[in-house]
Amino acid sequence: MSDTLNLAICGCGARSRTYSNIAMSLHGQFKITAGADPIESRLNAIRETSNNPEFLAFKSADELLQQPKLADVMIIGTQDSYHFEPAKKALELGYHLLLEKPAAQNIEQIKELAQIAKKKNRKIILCFVLRYTDFYSKVKEIVDSGILGNIVSIRAHEGVEPFHQAHSYVRGHWAKSAESTPMIIAKCSHDTDIISWLVNSPCKSVSSIGNIAYFSEKNTPQGATNRCTDGCPIAETCSYSALRYTTDKESWLRMIYPDPNKDRQTHEIIDWLKVSPWGRCVYKCDNDVVDHQQTLIEFENGVSATLSMTAFDSGRSLEIYGTKASLRGGDAIKQQFNTDIVIRNHHNGELEKITLETPEENEYAGHGGGDYGLIKALKGIIQGSSNSDASLIEASIQGHIIGFSAEKSRLQNGIKINL
Repeated sequence: MSDTLNLAICGCGARSRTYSNIAMSLHGQFKITAGADPIESRLNAIRETSNNPEFLAFKSADELLQQPKLADVMIIGTQDSYHFEPAKKALELGYHLLLEKPAAQNIEQIKELAQIAKKKNRKIILCFVLRYTDFYSKVKEIVDSGILGNIVSIRAHEGVEPFHQAHSYVRGHWAKSAESTPMIIAKCSHDTDIISWLVNSPCKSVSSIGNIAYFSEKNTPQGATNRCTDGCPIAETCSYSALRYTTDKESWLRMIYPDPNKDRQTHEIIDWLKVSPWGRCVYKCDNDVVDHQQTLIEFENGVSATLSMTAFDSGRSLEIYGTKASLRGGDAIKQQFNTDIVIRNHHNGELEKITLETPEENEYAGHGGGDYGLIKALKGIIQGSSNSDASLIEASIQGHIIGFSAEKSRLQNGIKINL
């Protein structure tokens, strides 16, 4: 393998474009040799990013995977429901994988991918980018140091943010479980992965409850039309109005608009909203994923954890309770104490505040800098010059098991799932 790592892109959506942009910003480390996507404008965006006159373009994943091996690593950024088949074929062709989370739609498929990778001596790096942020890296360092003593319990919280919920999980690609994955997998697999990573013990049991409390037809305001572009009488005051894509929520279009590089005129956006899923009334969609969920997790080493997900908050927060000290961190602590992490010693009451460097406000600051951290580490992981195995599929199966088991429990009215 040469000093430059060659990449092929399967699925040229927002996540793949982000990873590709970061890869090409790390001058000389990566080369993009090929890409596949049925939407020509997305494919052209990757072609432009690659700055490679020999870039090979394909109209589908199948077409790309019918070719001989074209790169060292394949980035698979297809929709959740179409991760397994491309991943399996790519492994069989000899690619290493950078695979978007979740790895597949069920545990059996995930274990099969891990087995194929082992047999073929290939690596699957899952895009659990939070492991590569300064915040969670520091939390992991603190937990492993023993400063907190033995970990007894963890409380994790994720606020999706109301418009984000409406955009992605009511109107968007992840609104229906059968066409993607359940909410706790699609959105919270980051969180179940982090919890599992911190506890470092197999999961023993899971129970979970949740439902759609708000984003349903029963909450439709009087007079609301089927689409926000149909002259809806409350469009100007509705927090979820699709017309906001032409004003303060225009940045969300980067991920869904047919041509991500096109200068968008207001009238063009409105015309697109008239026929797009993102133009529908948020109370009159066919969504079936939850807008809130509570999950209780037991681990074999005796640690318990809770994960709370809600559409009606913004940001992640974390609390860890050990026998010597407790740790609180994340967005809520940042707002309250203007610092990232607070450690409180139980026995003398001393507080330690830890403030981390804020990622630069640019396109690579996403996920707290984790996107950049993952791609920066990718070459070393593949070539074996890095000792990090934090995101290899073998280290990430437990988080998937927790998520899929939680959804099974939720569908059975919170029944305890023993593993």
